[in-house]
Amino acid sequence: MNTAIDDREGFAAFLLRLRGRGTAPKALVAAFEATPRRGFLSAQFHSVAWSEGMLPIECGEAIEGADLQAAVIAALAIEPGNRVLEIGTGSGYTAAVMSRLAARIVTIDRYKTLTEQAKQRFEALGISNVIVRQADGSNGLHNEGPFDRILAWAAFDSLPRFLLDQLSSGGVVIAPIGPEEGEQVLAKLTKVGSRFEREDIGMVRLQPVLRSVAAVI
Repeated sequence: MNTAIDDREGFAAFLLRLRGRGTAPKALVAAFEATPRRGFLSAQFHSVAWSEGMLPIECGEAIEGADLQAAVIAALAIEPGNRVLEIGTGSGYTAAVMSRLAARIVTIDRYKTLTEQAKQRFEALGISNVIVRQADGSNGLHNEGPFDRILAWAAFDSLPRFLLDQLSSGGVVIAPIGPEEGEQVLAKLTKVGSRFEREDIGMVRLQPVLRSVAAVI
């Protein structure tokens, strides 16, 4: 099959799934459409780029399914002036999509290989409002806040209250909370004064947040 046609059909199927779930605002759809998903995946996975399942990337990590990424970004309700922190760069795809919705993205990962690859992909796409760092994300990013939105792709074993100090008033954190093994609750935490209001938006199965940066890769 022609790869361009294959990609368009995959995106169309993805879009139908989003509309079926009611998570397809125009700005979100436009951001996904403008961000070539295949460019963030190995060639062997191009034919399933728009699938719901997770796909392997370097360093033993995985890119989340397109549907989960869309649901999370929709729940963040990013506004044009927002500063966003992403914990877990991975392939860089989510940051690339969010860069079309927010003013500035800071994305961090413990693996140098992933951060370097993400930088190259952003440069190739002309994305200039994403800052990529190799860093320990287990405590957020203390010296860079406050952020309007924080997204974590790794699970915390308990409510990450320390992120409250890194959020602006009315800011939102979305993070998985739960055990290393098994499912975790994907929680949306909105900062109200000195506390969080919590809304659980789904169940996920993601790796636990790891302390320190990777020494070699």
